[in-house]
Amino acid sequence: MYRLFMDDDSTAIAYVWEADENYWPAAEGDDDLTDPFSPGLGLGLFEAAHARLDGLGVRVPAVRFVDRDRVHSPADLAIVEDLGGESLEALLARDPRAAAPVMARLGEALEEMGRHRAAAYGKVAVVDGGGTSRGSSCEAVVLERARRDLAEAASRDPRIAEAVGRLDERLLSLAAAVRPRAEYAVVHGELGPDHVLVDAAGQPVLIDIEGAMYFDVEWEHVFLRIRLHDAYGPLAAPGLDEDRLALYALAQRLSLTAGPLRLLDGDFPAREAMAAIAEHNLVRTLTEW
Repeated sequence: MYRLFMDDDSTAIAYVWEADENYWPAAEGDDDLTDPFSPGLGLGLFEAAHARLDGLGVRVPAVRFVDRDRVHSPADLAIVEDLGGESLEALLARDPRAAAPVMARLGEALEEMGRHRAAAYGKVAVVDGGGTSRGSSCEAVVLERARRDLAEAASRDPRIAEAVGRLDERLLSLAAAVRPRAEYAVVHGELGPDHVLVDAAGQPVLIDIEGAMYFDVEWEHVFLRIRLHDAYGPLAAPGLDEDRLALYALAQRLSLTAGPLRLLDGDFPAREAMAAIAEHNLVRTLTEW
């Protein structure tokens, strides 16, 4: 992502989906869009997510230009508006009172996303394009991913390795308690306060939207709870499925342990911060489950 400065002093943001700038180590299945959790990369995913969210009235950066044919860039390219303001994360830390109306508006956006339903789950680009995602259900996909994350974390840290049997049994038990569901809501997929910008009018603007999907709304709310802690309250939604929340909470803790550890296998620059994320979630995993 680059900020562009124009001759007339205006600015814009360039999204460039260049593989050489991706710090995540490549893994088998990364390009499988039928996997809801495969990396959300590329102009096609961005455009589909942008169209869906914008159509629901959810504020996203306005698109100024796209280069589908790679005329101006060797990689997928989109030019979008530069909001210029701070993130919701920064605003919450600086002035929680000023953040209150932004949180209320974000809650309204989440309600609108939750009201829009589909009979299939998966990436917005796949579902809106009439495609089918892998797996038999959201909870089955999450369970498969969580067990894979558990194995990866165990291979990198002896504390997880010692508890792998207990944690695997817990995952299976939590998944068995989840009842079937036939409709799915629109979710961002990774909606932390750093993925919400605040525009000049005080409106929350969702960014990093390529991973948007139709999925269990509980997935979104577990992530929001983890990231926002005590500030989550204004976003709480009625009627959430407690069994799904429990399964997804453990699954996300494992993901936030294994993912950062995997990222540290490469040349990711902010190593101390990423190691701290892994350690925090590893400890929470072992103490809470």
